[in-house]
Amino acid sequence: MVPKLKINPLPLMLIVLALLAMTAACAPQPQVSGDEGIVIDEVGAMDGEPEEFAEARRGLVRHAVQAQNLQDEDVIRALGAVPRHHFVPDGLKERAYQDTPLPIGYGQTISQPSLVALMTELLDLEPGDKVLEIGTGSGYQAAILAELGYVEVYSIEIVPELYERATNILDELGYDVRTLAADGYYGWEDHAPFDAIIVTAAPDHMPAPLADQLAEGGVMVIPIGPQGYAQTLWKFVKTGGELMAYNMGSVMFVPFTGEGVERQ
Repeated sequence: MVPKLKINPLPLMLIVLALLAMTAACAPQPQVSGDEGIVIDEVGAMDGEPEEFAEARRGLVRHAVQAQNLQDEDVIRALGAVPRHHFVPDGLKERAYQDTPLPIGYGQTISQPSLVALMTELLDLEPGDKVLEIGTGSGYQAAILAELGYVEVYSIEIVPELYERATNILDELGYDVRTLAADGYYGWEDHAPFDAIIVTAAPDHMPAPLADQLAEGGVMVIPIGPQGYAQTLWKFVKTGGELMAYNMGSVMFVPFTGEGVERQ
């Protein structure tokens, strides 16, 4: 049985920020001050990486901090450390550090980086937390989670080809992520409960197995809504066996697929 939902919408300003993030392109932004600016300055080139990629990544991080009002320094560092150009198709590498989703085949996309960072921050992760991602896709979101360095990351992908590609890339880059080729609607019962669940495709309702597999006090971040239209990004916190829901604004994700969601 799906826990009872309690709706507690957040202020309009958060919705406006989410909408801005959907349409923003990577462009020069005002200087970021304080600790976030220091973190951005730490972004450097990786071994064998062209310096222009490092510079583009610094620009992306600066833009994402401004667009999403990011506060978590660990998330900001992760965004600056993960080489997104490894996760996009070869023909799109020159666009890897634009703040936009990009196609990766099979009707799927690599998500917009600033939104990936925002959703990661919304999970309120703590050291030792066990995190389940539904929709490995390119592997980029899983890499951001693993880059934090203090959580266990599990990820499920329903498309076999994407599962194989993402698993290989994550392994090659040294990210510790446990992956599974399966229908994410049913979660990963063998490793439940999870302290956090992040869903990167949009169902039209809350998948009951995911709600059941979320630990008490855990957080789930998930877009829910009709396909082909803007959906709502929800942050759910499990309290006393119920899900307290926070409306984080409008987003647009690819459809959630699989037999689980089709049978509901």
